[in-house]
Amino acid sequence: MNLTPTFDATQQASRTLAQVSPDTINAVLLAVAEAAVQHTEFILTENAKDLARMAPDDPKYDRLQLSAARIQSIADDLRSVASLPSPLGTVLTETDLANGLLLRKVRVPLGVVGIIYEARPNVTFDVVALCLKTGNACVLKGGSDADFSNRAIISVIHEVLRQHGLDPAVATLLPAEREATAALLQAVGYVDVLIPRGSQQLIDFVRDNARVPVIETGAGIVHTYFDESGDLAKGRAIINNAKTRRVSVCNSLDCLLLHESRLIDLPTLLAPLATAGVLLHADERAYPALRGVYPAELLQPARPEDFGTEFLSLQLAVKTVASLDEALDHIARHGSKHSEAIVSEEAAHIERFLNVVDAAAVYANASTAFTDGAQFGLGAEIGISTQKLHARGPMGLEELTSYKWQVRGNGQVRA
Repeated sequence: MNLTPTFDATQQASRTLAQVSPDTINAVLLAVAEAAVQHTEFILTENAKDLARMAPDDPKYDRLQLSAARIQSIADDLRSVASLPSPLGTVLTETDLANGLLLRKVRVPLGVVGIIYEARPNVTFDVVALCLKTGNACVLKGGSDADFSNRAIISVIHEVLRQHGLDPAVATLLPAEREATAALLQAVGYVDVLIPRGSQQLIDFVRDNARVPVIETGAGIVHTYFDESGDLAKGRAIINNAKTRRVSVCNSLDCLLLHESRLIDLPTLLAPLATAGVLLHADERAYPALRGVYPAELLQPARPEDFGTEFLSLQLAVKTVASLDEALDHIARHGSKHSEAIVSEEAAHIERFLNVVDAAAVYANASTAFTDGAQFGLGAEIGISTQKLHARGPMGLEELTSYKWQVRGNGQVRA
């Protein structure tokens, strides 16, 4: 599959974005939001074709499924991105040298951003919006599971781009075939950075095979530690929200770490999960504490492999620990550096947890469900980075920029 002409067209289109005014970009984003709502029926019809090919119990089904409410929420995020100030041109540092040179370090686009993603059609809207706002062109490689949805969405976006005199190649959707993935991974000289969004298997594959620089958006293996001083009402609400709000997302809770002194409170703490139908994988100390009070059909002894698993479904591992130190060790061993939380009323424990846990987002007395670009005030997100170079956590507008040095002189030469 020869996609070089496609990549070349996107690269050429990316250079035209530098000449487009911020007002035009904002108008485009608002128009895309309006068009998304106006074409809801068309998008949902195409989305239904994708859903018909996937089993409803597949963990990816919820991520794939669109609704009128979800499209409205996407449109709201697009409007939010339009309302945010552009980071482009921001002067990060400015220095006058003794020789008269004026140095400025200025935010600039990355160039062409490649995205490989699975059954998440909302990503198509998010990526295009964030890239346009930051002057980047984008190359999108969606999964075959969402191909009808993605093509419907990109057709709506392209129509808006044409109406505003922009080259549709600034937002290119590749074919769904795997050969297109291979071509994108090798698109050196055409794509400046590649961002995978999806399962750990997808992320590992991209990292191991790409010749283009990669920003990893890791899978979420998420813990909440309920400390010996944890407030029962807070913990009950936080755990329920983190686990059941939306089970297929990467910030959903996978493992509860419980201080051994609170085993007596475990049935009360997890009672809302029983109502939601959450299957518990309880360790040798938590299992007896739950037996007879938590529904038997939703309770089973934990296996070693249950710890360190991203369930993406109504399942939760429960691990009893003797101390904060043991909880920290467990997170270090089994976490994915995504989102971790502590429920505690002990200030020293909270500060230690926040400072020691190595994750992109660390919470005290709040649900990990908040790890999200829109929730963090970024408008939307292009992904949640779990690495430490360039970007970490929800990646918004600033994370889609680099910088360059602008040097102004008046005839200076170096001796």
